Amino acid sequence: MRIGVLTGGGDCPGLNAVIRAIVRKGVEHFGHEFVGYRDGWRGPLEGDGAPLGVPEVRGILPRGGTILGASRTNPFKEDDGAARIAENLSAAGVDSLIAIGGEDTLGAAARLHDEHGIPIVGVPKTIDNDLSATDYTFGFDTAVNIAMEAIDRLHTTAGSHHRVLIAEVMGRHAGWIAFHAGLAGGANVILIPEQPFDIERVCELVGRRYDAHFAPIVVVSEGAQPVGGLPEVQDEKLDAFGHVRLGGIAHWLEGEIESRTGKEARATVLGHVQRGGTPTAFDRVLATRFGLHAIDAVDAKRWGTMTALRGTEIQLVELTEATAELKTVPESLYQEAEVFFG
Repeated sequence: MRIGVLTGGGDCPGLNAVIRAIVRKGVEHFGHEFVGYRDGWRGPLEGDGAPLGVPEVRGILPRGGTILGASRTNPFKEDDGAARIAENLSAAGVDSLIAIGGEDTLGAAARLHDEHGIPIVGVPKTIDNDLSATDYTFGFDTAVNIAMEAIDRLHTTAGSHHRVLIAEVMGRHAGWIAFHAGLAGGANVILIPEQPFDIERVCELVGRRYDAHFAPIVVVSEGAQPVGGLPEVQDEKLDAFGHVRLGGIAHWLEGEIESRTGKEARATVLGHVQRGGTPTAFDRVLATRFGLHAIDAVDAKRWGTMTALRGTEIQLVELTEATAELKTVPESLYQEAEVFFG
């Protein structure tokens, strides 16, 4: 079989580990051939692919990013996008696709399979850990550890200068990174998109921390909002999947906390640092297992499915299940962290 492989959406630690596992087992165990499509859905849309064999994947396990490149190209926003993909796959002799991506990439994959009959298997990828069909996605553990290390470092400078330090982490609609990194890093306030916050309550918690003669650390997801919303922190530019670019909540908090408490505050926005660089051991292993099970699914012609971690086992679930519902931080879990606020 001749199989296409693509990585869509944002880059993520562990993508190269998936590609490596797919190709190594696919070539050496099953005797398949591979085409690596460049820059997500743009590759099959434009027929931009190249042979992908064992030599191409040697040494890439510890590397961050993706050797195939990524983009937020939406094939359903392009003229005759689905038909062009089908034609280009046929012209290249490609029998099926493995699409590695998050909610948007896998949503497009599900439509291409269900509506246009393209044989596709999916692999879930997102540092946000917000795909409901899998317990964890690779890239999440790396992002949390990077954010936690940053919070550890912020504690020392916050204490030295008696400042409120605010760390903004990624998380558009789900606060998993903020929750895990904040809890692991000993943050005094954690603000997530699932729980609109009261700025007066935040300032009260900041004051309690000062009363204990310690400097506060506030961790906030980029998508967190005060009660009533904060539309002015959004840039109205949209990507191909209709998402608004977020950012600025940490700097808004910086000004509000300073004006309301009289304490000096400083914001740090971690941004793309969280999803760059070397993946953790957990993410390398999970990504590798996803890749191994993905090529098994292709060989068995389990089209329209996706690999998922359930407990400690890798299972196959329907692609439509992966994108049916966003996995968010439950209120009960958030309440566990509130014990440490202030």
